Amino acid sequence: MAEQAVTRLGEIQASIVALGDEDLLDFADIFRGATPTPLWEMASAEMRKRDLRL
Repeated sequence: MAEQAVTRLGEIQASIVALGDEDLLDFADIFRGATPTPLWEMASAEMRKRDLRL
């Protein structure tokens, strides 16, 4: 079960990385909130790599 979770997490992260810039910004905007979430943190890390800002 843990192995499946790790695989799934990798798939989610790869999906975020594969987003185009505009889609990534939309995705990040959806998950941005007062309390950071794992999806926001993944999107934020990818935005930093691409030098993108909301």
